[in-house]
Amino acid sequence: MATSTSRSHPGRTLVIFTLCAAALFGLMALANTWKPRLGLDLAGGSTITLTASNTNGSGSISPENLEQARMIIQQRVDAIGVGEASVTTQGNQHIVVSVPNVSNDDLTAMVGRTAQLMFRNVLAVEPVQPDPSSNPSASASKPGLPTAPPKARAKSTGKIMPLDKAMAYQPTANDQAEFAKYECNKPTVDVIDQPLVTCDQEGTAKYLLGPVIIEGKHVKDATSGVPQGTVQVAVNLTFDEAGKKAFGEATTQLVNKQPPMNQNAIVLDGKVVSAPAIQSAILNGQAQITGNFTQKSAQDLANVLNYGALPLKFDISEVQTVSPTLGGEQLRAGIIAGIIGLLLVVLYSLFYYRGLAIIVIGSLVIAAVITWATMSLLGEAMGFALNLPGVAGAIMAIGVTADSFIIYFERIRDEIRDGRSLKSAIETGWKKARGTIVIADGVSLLSAVVLFILAVGAVKGFAFTLGLTTLIDMAIVFWFTKPLMSVLGRTKFFGQGHKWSGLDPEHMGVSRNSLLGIRRSPERRTQPRRQGRAARTTRATDDAATTAEEA
Repeated sequence: MATSTSRSHPGRTLVIFTLCAAALFGLMALANTWKPRLGLDLAGGSTITLTASNTNGSGSISPENLEQARMIIQQRVDAIGVGEASVTTQGNQHIVVSVPNVSNDDLTAMVGRTAQLMFRNVLAVEPVQPDPSSNPSASASKPGLPTAPPKARAKSTGKIMPLDKAMAYQPTANDQAEFAKYECNKPTVDVIDQPLVTCDQEGTAKYLLGPVIIEGKHVKDATSGVPQGTVQVAVNLTFDEAGKKAFGEATTQLVNKQPPMNQNAIVLDGKVVSAPAIQSAILNGQAQITGNFTQKSAQDLANVLNYGALPLKFDISEVQTVSPTLGGEQLRAGIIAGIIGLLLVVLYSLFYYRGLAIIVIGSLVIAAVITWATMSLLGEAMGFALNLPGVAGAIMAIGVTADSFIIYFERIRDEIRDGRSLKSAIETGWKKARGTIVIADGVSLLSAVVLFILAVGAVKGFAFTLGLTTLIDMAIVFWFTKPLMSVLGRTKFFGQGHKWSGLDPEHMGVSRNSLLGIRRSPERRTQPRRQGRAARTTRATDDAATTAEEA
């Protein structure tokens, strides 16, 4: 046991752990964030009420469609990095979306988008003329643009054309006339089996596009990032098997066409996001959208594409800004409750454990510091927002941390009462206590995970905070509390059982020699007995002599 103790380096562990805690504040400085983001109930935010109607204009809304729409909106809101967002149904046709730290315009744009992604062939393209008064008829007949006899546009079937028919589509005179007079600031009608005249999202180019060849529902996955060897942000798409086959056939045909008809336009909500020229057939089912993306706009697009279109049409009936006034009062009450609980733990430690309260106070302080830094960084990185239930979870963590101290301290005392020295008891007590601490924290962590999965709304904030603080407690106990106890055990004040150390032998019912690990040798134990026998023999001889003289 002595060998194991001598090989440990508690001081080094403390230094490394302290540097890691300091590194968190370095990250906070780099991110320029010094406090956690607050939830809707504490910091305010936006609440939008959506009223649903069927896209075909029919009457009643099915509960299944309304719930599906609610789930899609919840996924969209969660995906933009917003913590503690609440999306609930209300009545038979309303969905209420409440999100903290997001403006009304941003929230409206996210939850209201239909995400109609289509792939169409480019039939014609031209830059937008800066002078709107210029004669648009000049572009009605462009060299190299194939034409077909004029005919009235057929009535839409509402279904996608067969691929070979869509690929062979030739623009009519009506299509050309519509293309010539179209202005980018005007709305357009996006019909799945008809050509489309539209502009790009920036309004810098005008397109005449053929019927849809692939629908967005065949996009299996969408991610954003910077492709290797480039500096431009892109959105990467992966098709399912049906989309992979259709896209492979389409790109195989487009390779052999002349510009601009070798381009395939990616159209989102009626606007061209990108129209790349096909250089070679794409047979692996993967495509890439490039354009004037920022990291945020590319991620937003990927999120919308991943979670699909809404099954219902929604009108925004009400938009409200939530005031944080009431939440601020509740936050103050929660902080006061946390401070009271913290003081009670400290007073109990001072009264019962005396000098060991230094370890309790130090561990609680470092736990609070790490929790604050972690919440601040999570708010910046993934949109975590601290709400009132989360504050309750953080307060509950004080009790979880106190349990770990008590288990370890009492185990040390039990080992000393069993005859071990203080230095030995610190190590053996830790080996026996850590299993109990891990199990107790594991139960709390499991409860937090289950609650987070099953709960909705603000309760998730409680579960997340409880799980986070439980993990922090385990790190504190293993890499701060125990090493600090080992370091203090080597000092004179604690190691020799000072009266106020909390480890004094009288308080634990053992001798000081036992606490210090001092054991008498067999010779020393027998020598007093021999001297006692000699003294008793001498006294017996003296008594006999005295009796003889008296006689």
